Amino acid sequence: MYQNTIVIGHLGRDPEMRYTPSGVPVCSFSVATTRKWTDAAGAAQEKTTWFRVSAWRKLAETCSQYLHKGQLVMVEGEIDASAYTPKDGGEPRASLELTARTVKFLSKSGEAQEAAAEDENQIPF
Repeated sequence: MYQNTIVIGHLGRDPEMRYTPSGVPVCSFSVATTRKWTDAAGAAQEKTTWFRVSAWRKLAETCSQYLHKGQLVMVEGEIDASAYTPKDGGEPRASLELTARTVKFLSKSGEAQEAAAEDENQIPF
């Protein structure tokens, strides 16, 4: 079986770089995708979905160096969904974690810049 997900959106925060105990680099950041439409009554509607992204090894180092909050990116990889209840006891929520295989840094016009990266090893550990 194979799963592939592509997300195009804006970074919600600057990437955070860290290292596993064995020294493997991992970079985490969030990407927001927003869908806009007009409902039957003619009112403008908008829905934003957040994805937590993890990039590993060389891809992690590249993302940490070049990505910044608000930047438009395309992330391709494998998604994992999980449900949780917030600590404050609110409504149950879902979390979408995307393990990146490819990250392309997009310009505002939607054209890919030269700084695109791909993970040569797709296994995170």
